[in-house]
Amino acid sequence: MKIDLHNHTPLCNHATGSIETYVQHAIKHNIDVFGFSDHAPMDFDPKYRMRFDDMRTYEEEILHVKQKYAGEIDILTAYEVDFLQGHMDKRVLHAKVDYLIGSVHFIDGWGFDNPEFIGRYEHEDIDHIWQRYFDLIEAMAQSRLFDIVGHLDLIKIFKFLPKRPVCDIAHKAIRAIKAADMTIEINMAGYRKPIAEAYPSRAILELAFDAGIPITFGSDAHRPDQINRFRNEAVSLAKDVGYNRCATFRNRNRELVTF
Repeated sequence: MKIDLHNHTPLCNHATGSIETYVQHAIKHNIDVFGFSDHAPMDFDPKYRMRFDDMRTYEEEILHVKQKYAGEIDILTAYEVDFLQGHMDKRVLHAKVDYLIGSVHFIDGWGFDNPEFIGRYEHEDIDHIWQRYFDLIEAMAQSRLFDIVGHLDLIKIFKFLPKRPVCDIAHKAIRAIKAADMTIEINMAGYRKPIAEAYPSRAILELAFDAGIPITFGSDAHRPDQINRFRNEAVSLAKDVGYNRCATFRNRNRELVTF
């Protein structure tokens, strides 16, 4: 099966294309299960996420295409939630969705993956930044709030890489993800970024495989034409590491299927 669980909509204010156009592109690429997981509302950095009063519209529009295209594709509803202590809202965390993706986009308020703020890397200790990032991933897993870890090593986006071995930095987070019974995604957006590889790297994916952590796949599309791009590379990576099954979800329950 072709599973693609990480995709956005214009409601997040930095994606383009109608919800229906995303679905039509997914059908064109023979995707069996397609999930919308747009940036959830939050009282922080509203420029890059939907508003709370968009949630009903978002969920209703996805239900509409789910019903309209039933028999052609299975459409799932989800949110991508920033792990930010003190800012996560119960309206999102308790929403009736198929899954929640937990992601780290901020280190102490710094949007490290935003090109607007790339200059800060020049003034930071890169090993400290990486460790701080994976400490947040570990805390996110320990929160037990989410089903999927979004783009596990997003901190590498601009190719500022640590001097320490990556696996030494990430191993505690991997243990916490396993303990929380979470899934990690192979996120294809990394191929479109300066790092030019999937999230996570092969080294971290091998750690996850050895730990028995399941995977899923996500285009992380912000435009319809990004759907399914680099899927062959992502699938080859997963199979090379040893995976042959991936996760899909329904009502927060995970199912593993062959890919």
